Amino acid sequence: MATQAHSLSYGGCNFFRQRLVLSTLSGRPVKIRKIRAKDENPGLRDFEASFVRLLDKITNGSRIEINQTGTTLYYQPGLLYGGSVEHDCSTHRSIGYYLESLLCLAPFMKHPLKAVLRGITNDQIDPSVDVLKATALPLLKQFGIDGESFELKIVRRGMPPGGGGEVFFSCPVRKLLKPIQLTDPGKIKRIRGMAYSVRVSPQIANRIVESSRSILNKFIPDIYIYTDHMKGINSGKSPGFGLSLVAETTNGTFLSAELASNPQGQGTAVLPEDLGRNCAKLLLEEIYRGGCVDSTNQSLVLLLMTLGQQDVSKVLLGPLSPYTIEFLRHLKSFFQIMFKIETKPCGEELKGGEKVLMTCVGVGFSNLSKTIK
Repeated sequence: MATQAHSLSYGGCNFFRQRLVLSTLSGRPVKIRKIRAKDENPGLRDFEASFVRLLDKITNGSRIEINQTGTTLYYQPGLLYGGSVEHDCSTHRSIGYYLESLLCLAPFMKHPLKAVLRGITNDQIDPSVDVLKATALPLLKQFGIDGESFELKIVRRGMPPGGGGEVFFSCPVRKLLKPIQLTDPGKIKRIRGMAYSVRVSPQIANRIVESSRSILNKFIPDIYIYTDHMKGINSGKSPGFGLSLVAETTNGTFLSAELASNPQGQGTAVLPEDLGRNCAKLLLEEIYRGGCVDSTNQSLVLLLMTLGQQDVSKVLLGPLSPYTIEFLRHLKSFFQIMFKIETKPCGEELKGGEKVLMTCVGVGFSNLSKTIK
């Protein structure tokens, strides 16, 4: 852990998780002011307060101070402790909101993390648990985080607004991360997907599969979309359906896209056929953007490269998302690390959008709390 450094100060509620996760890893306290200060309902929202509570559960000795109106938060990180954790996530955001941050922190705990998260598994805002399982876990394996205890499984599905889903996530701890060289994404060789329906007719999942295949079959023959119809207690509290698609390349790169139906009682009803077709188009757009990591996991791969050994890591990404650009600024503030960014115009061998080659030398972050056996 870093020595007690001066605290960093930020204003506003944007990039809230980024700041707290990087603060926890770097050991630098952080103060966030003016959180929705001019709003009719100022201060932290339920899901942000829930996220702070989750951080408190997985660390030991964190100091968290929030003023009465909830517009100022001071966070002094403790040691990442891990162990068995149960957490009820807020139903305003899905479990993916919490899980994305746990994926960043889990490898550096003192004890292997075993977390049970309850809430919404699939919604329209955050990456679903299906997509994180298909894309983020193989990415972590590239950095040497692997083992029998490394798993993410959906016990129950929960759709908004009621939730009622449950997810189990366990991750082993690592002392050091391997540097990576992901510069050749390869060609798309197969597409896998998961069409799920919860508290609606099982036939809906089949309609989604047919409509998405009608587009994807023109490009590639190896397509398999599973249907998942959860019944009874495993189906959460609200009806809904959706689709997540993952394209795998010859070099083991995963690109994903997903869509979920509108929450019960909100917005117009979505036809399963439209949802299937739109999700297939989103996947084609993600493939066009390309790179070795899809746009959902850009910040995760950059963080793991930063924390790697003092060696050069390279990764080829598609166009950087605004979230990733802000993340690079935060990496500079917390870890004083700069990436070398080279744009690669799409030549003959690189189809699709412009690519960006990101290069950095890791800070040699070591998990000090992991005892050497």
